[in-house]
Amino acid sequence: MAQADQQNISANTEGEPTRIVGFGDSLMAGYQLPPEDAFPARLQQALKEKGYDVAIENAGVSGDTTTGGLARLDWSVPDGTQIVILELGANDALRGISPDITEKNLDAMLTRLEERGITVILVGMLAPPNMGNDYGTKFNAIYPRLTKKHGVRLYPFFLDGVAAQKNLLLDDGMHPNPEGVARMVEGILPVIERVLQEVRKEGT
Repeated sequence: MAQADQQNISANTEGEPTRIVGFGDSLMAGYQLPPEDAFPARLQQALKEKGYDVAIENAGVSGDTTTGGLARLDWSVPDGTQIVILELGANDALRGISPDITEKNLDAMLTRLEERGITVILVGMLAPPNMGNDYGTKFNAIYPRLTKKHGVRLYPFFLDGVAAQKNLLLDDGMHPNPEGVARMVEGILPVIERVLQEVRKEGT
């Protein structure tokens, strides 16, 4: 697709950029990274290099749980937002929060965003192995189930290709370094592009 065509796809009818909010925890916020290396900034750069006219806001808060995300959702996602990349749940799993609570919170966030006419890309997480098989089975089923219920696009695992790869992680072994963020952007980019095209078609 020609660059000009891509720009037309990702801009609204007034010629303004497509407004996207990355809503999540430290993985979205860019823990211990300069702002330009955080996931939203790197994703925006990658999309612009491909010719898409987008403006991506970083609404990541380190340490946030789905309960915290639900509490701040309305004021963290400004009016005029067209797409939200919803990435929460990792801290719920690390703290051993009941998967039922995590699912209820994510369900409520998806409903609120739908009511505002905002397209959502749900970003999945996987429970740490040390939480046990029973917890992992219940937690990991949340994202596919909500995707089916709400009819949103799912990116199954935010750290796909990055988790457990020491060369792509900070010294804590949990958060991505700049190379890890680049890998995350590379993985999710095709999903973002498809959603941008769908949003443009809906707006015409």
